[in-house]
Amino acid sequence: MQVLRDPLGSEQPPRRGVLSIGNFDGVHLGHQAVLRHLVERARALATVPIVMTFEPHPVKLLRPGEAPRLLSTLDQRLQLIAREGIEVCLVVEFTHALARMTADDFMQQVLVDRLEIREVYIGRNFRFGADRGGSVDLLVRRGRELGFSAGAALPVRVLGEVVSSSRVRHEVETGRVGLAWSLLGRPVFLDGTVVVGRRLGRSLGFPTANLELANELLPKQGVFVTAIHLPHSDRILGSVTNIGTRPTVSAAAGCAVETHIFDLDEDLYGQPARLYLLERLRDERSFGSLEELSAQIAQDASQARQWLGRRPPDGLDLTLRAV
Repeated sequence: MQVLRDPLGSEQPPRRGVLSIGNFDGVHLGHQAVLRHLVERARALATVPIVMTFEPHPVKLLRPGEAPRLLSTLDQRLQLIAREGIEVCLVVEFTHALARMTADDFMQQVLVDRLEIREVYIGRNFRFGADRGGSVDLLVRRGRELGFSAGAALPVRVLGEVVSSSRVRHEVETGRVGLAWSLLGRPVFLDGTVVVGRRLGRSLGFPTANLELANELLPKQGVFVTAIHLPHSDRILGSVTNIGTRPTVSAAAGCAVETHIFDLDEDLYGQPARLYLLERLRDERSFGSLEELSAQIAQDASQARQWLGRRPPDGLDLTLRAV
């Protein structure tokens, strides 16, 4: 996928394509449906499927106190968009000047003059232009006048409710990573780098990889069945992970992510890793002694191995490996 990071400035995007516009946080099942439709329409018209997304998230610029913690980093978003068959992604820097552009000016100057777009698809609730003045209905009506067609993406429902980024965030924040998996069509994952920790796990018989994460949104603290992808050796290995403040052993200043990787004993410091959150086992809690903590870790590891035995890591979607 070609990524243009200044498509409204120095870089010339392709013209006469089929476009979808949105933030696409998490690239959940609803996003995937519209992206697949975009690819189908582009093929039918023998043109290019194009996605326009924004960085930073508009709310972060306009109302930073209300900004959501995002499910995916920009790099993750681009990877997820690319795997749906999109050929070009326009990463538009969201600025105050862009926020002041009216919906009519955006349609004329960007969609028509800059892109000469043929078709546009957006989510039913997506708004664009100053004061969120642009809607699907306006896009459809003005599109007829400006020479392009437009439409709303049909909502996707899981368990009777529409799939949305905010719904996925809620499930992650409450620890229901299995339900989030069903909304995303993939496991929740976090990207990071292995850093030096306190090495306490090794003394307890359970060495851990301590991850410094790139992601903003973490799940409810607790212990999780996980799998970890190590791109330097291109392996996906089973693991068990504690996300929390380590209350038994001098609580961490922030939230620590410590992963015990099964059947692995090697130096991973400085290596990138992708951690898949597969199932939540329990809340994090404090123990009366290190012996009690060690016994609980052994139990957690046993439960995680059993879970993975029923659904082994090599069955995960390999297109989601870290890069």
